[in-house]
Amino acid sequence: MKFQEIQKLIQLLADSNVSELTIKEGEFEITIQTDKVTQQVVVSAPSAPAAIPVAPVTPAPIAASPASPEVKEPSSDSDTAESVPSGVEQKSPMIGTFYRKSSPDKPAFVKIGDTVKKGDVICIIEAMKLFNEIESDHDGVITKILVEDSSPVEFGQPLFLIEPA
Repeated sequence: MKFQEIQKLIQLLADSNVSELTIKEGEFEITIQTDKVTQQVVVSAPSAPAAIPVAPVTPAPIAASPASPEVKEPSSDSDTAESVPSGVEQKSPMIGTFYRKSSPDKPAFVKIGDTVKKGDVICIIEAMKLFNEIESDHDGVITKILVEDSSPVEFGQPLFLIEPA
């Protein structure tokens, strides 16, 4: 076997999913190995524990409980009771933990009464140790915050009510 052929075999092995190759030609024998198996095991290990936490079952009742008292308090005025259902829902694009602030010592991204434009960051959702900035889908005024800070949220769960501008 020629040196150039061996180089081509090494390159083919590096470009493929094969981790070991043995070739025998008469009395000549060559074995080429890579450590790709070790790398794949390391990559797949973190994904299993991340999928195990199934805490999002609890957030729906937790999120609904704080939302109900907020609706009941201003519901004494008929004008505010009408404004709550008329807002457009800003929904969670993923499962994770909802945060109103970028860090505990920073101010909230938005509060009730703030005017937002489409694309403004209104909260963060942490998913698998990654912090994802959630942007407003609409121009308008924040009329209701439906989720408590640091609460788990589901995909599609309403986070805010935004009164279109």
